[in-house]
Amino acid sequence: MITLVQIREKLIEEIQNSGMSQAEIARQLGIRSQTVCNYVKGKKMPALDTFANLCKILDVDPAEILCTYD
Repeated sequence: MITLVQIREKLIEEIQNSGMSQAEIARQLGIRSQTVCNYVKGKKMPALDTFANLCKILDVDPAEILCTYD
C-alpha cells in the first residue's frame, strides 16, 4: 500500500524533474506560485482536480504517482 508520504515524494520529484519553474506550473494551473512551493516543500497536497491538472501539465500518468510497483 502506498502512503501519503510516498505520494508527496513522487509528486515533488515530478515537479522538480519537469524543467518548469514553479511559477510556470502555477500559471498553467491558475494558482499562486506559493501554493506550488508548498507542494514542493511538502506543506500542502493539491486538491484532486488540481492534482489531475498538474499531472497533465507535467505529462505524467497519475498512476505513476499514486501506485507502487513492488
